This record gives sequence, structure tokens and C-alpha cells, in this order.
Amino acid sequence: MTRLAPIMQGFFTDHLITQRHASPHTVASYRDTLTILLGYAHQHRGKLPAQLDLADLDAALVGAFLTHLEKERGNSAATRNARLTAIRALFRYASLRAPEHAALIARVLSIPAKRTDTTIVCFLTQDELNALTAAAAAAGTWHGRRDHTLLTLTAQTGLRVSELTGLRISDIHLGSGPHVYCRGKGRRDRCTPLTPSTVRTLTAWLGERNAQPGDPLFPTQAGKPMSPDAVSRLLAKYVHLASASCPSLKDKTISPHTLRHSAAMALVHAGVDPTVIALWMGHASPLSTRPYLHADMKLKQQAADRLTPPGIQPGRYHAPDELLAFLAGL
Repeated sequence: MTRLAPIMQGFFTDHLITQRHASPHTVASYRDTLTILLGYAHQHRGKLPAQLDLADLDAALVGAFLTHLEKERGNSAATRNARLTAIRALFRYASLRAPEHAALIARVLSIPAKRTDTTIVCFLTQDELNALTAAAAAAGTWHGRRDHTLLTLTAQTGLRVSELTGLRISDIHLGSGPHVYCRGKGRRDRCTPLTPSTVRTLTAWLGERNAQPGDPLFPTQAGKPMSPDAVSRLLAKYVHLASASCPSLKDKTISPHTLRHSAAMALVHAGVDPTVIALWMGHASPLSTRPYLHADMKLKQQAADRLTPPGIQPGRYHAPDELLAFLAGL
């Protein structure tokens, strides 16, 4: 029998952390998945996690565990697939350490991911963004000026909320070629240009800060970096305030990621090439920009207009008869 404990320990320490140098977020995600799996196996195999063998985690148990995630824990198909990814990574590692279980491992690796629904991304128009940032600016307090700067920067650059909260003052460059630097998802470094209006907002915010280059760009009152939950709460507050002057905000579900979508849609409307948009947003591939194209009804309407020749009423197009056209020209 092959004990699961040393395989799992080697998977994290030797493989994920040492060899692959996985990010803390990846390690935490895989850890949580396998912790839940071990608890489920303990209930159904009657063994403590340290006593489990690799054979105890067969395809039947893993499949039942994935069903348990959806039916009993209420996880979405996307979360179920993310858990399956962690399990697959463990079993791929185990395939080289326990070749005697090759058949069992192959059956687990053959468990398919579940197809998920793709929804049209939600984004804010320029008028809605203006109302949102104006609501923060109207507060007239230190928190209001911080939040106004944060919302302005996010809506223009499309930074992820984790990238936003991790910014330091030294990451902002307001001289020649103003830009913001960040290390984002997948440990990809990128520099995003800043527009003149964003530069003015940042200049005013930094002007009232008596801070060091290594200090957070958007701190709490205690001087610590803001948490993603804090950003979500302040956004919800200003959406509520801005709804009075911009009622369309009430009809949308708005999160910090909505501001990221709004930045991408502004680039789409400006006619920026999808490859440039992918680089701007920190995507791994230009294919990631396709959801923005699906959400742009203006582009779709322009395409529909080009399908209808001038002077022809919308409907099924019939080419003019050559003989009738000849007679009409006499």
C-alpha cells in the first residue's frame, strides 16, 4: 500500500513550492481543496487523513466528492472544476512516485471538467463612471479623496482588485511617460499608461500624503493596505450614492471587477487592437478579450448595418434584376 501523506507533503513542498514556485494563492487554493477532500474521504473510508492510502482516493470517491461539492456544498460548476484541477495536479505528481497505481491514477485523471455557462460581462458607461467618481469626490473627506483616486485609477487602468490593493507609492510614475507598474496574475509584470486626468487625480492625492515610497498607495486610516473586501464595500457605498443621479446603476450588479471590464470596453470602443487590450489588462492570451467583443452591442449593430445595402429596407435582400435595370436606364 502507498501512504497518501508523504505523497501529498512532497506535492506541496517539493513540487508546488520548490520546483514550480507557485504563488501563495495557488498553494492556498490547492491546500483548501485537498483539505476538504481529506475530510470527505475520512467520512466515507473511516480512516484518519494520515492513515489514508492512495488507493482510497479512487475515481469513484473523487467523482462522488465532486458531486458533493455541487449538491451539498452549493458550489458552482466553475468552483467544482477548480477543485478538480487541484486533484489532477496531485495525481499527476503521484503518477511518478507510485507507478503501481497507474491504472487508478489514469481513471482519476480522466474525470472530465464540467462545462460552464458564459455570461455577457457587465460594464459601466462613461456617464455611469463619471457619476460614480463624482459621488466619491463629493464626500470632501480624506477617505473620499482616497476612494475617488482609487476608483479613477481602476476605471482607467483595469487593474485587478488584488493588484490595486498591492500598489505602493513607488509603483506610480508621474513624470515623462506616466504609468503604473504592477506584478499581476501569473507573476506577469506590466506597466499601464496613465491618462492626463488620472495623472492630475494621482498628483493631488500624493500631494497630501506624507508617505515613503514603500507605503501603500491606498492605505487604511491605520496605514495598512486595504483589503479586497474593503474595496468592495466602498464601491457598493458609492454605487448607492451615485444611483440618485444615474438610475441605470440600480439595474447592474457592480463589483470591483466591473470597473476592470469597463476599462477594457473603453479600449474596445476606441478601436484598440485585441492584442494590445490583452497586454493592457494582463491577460495571458488575446483570446481572453473575446467576452468584451460579445458585450459590445455598438460593434454588433455596426456589423448588422453593413449587411444591409444603402437604400434597402431591412429584411431579406434581393439583388436587382439585370434586365429591369437595363430598361430603367433607357
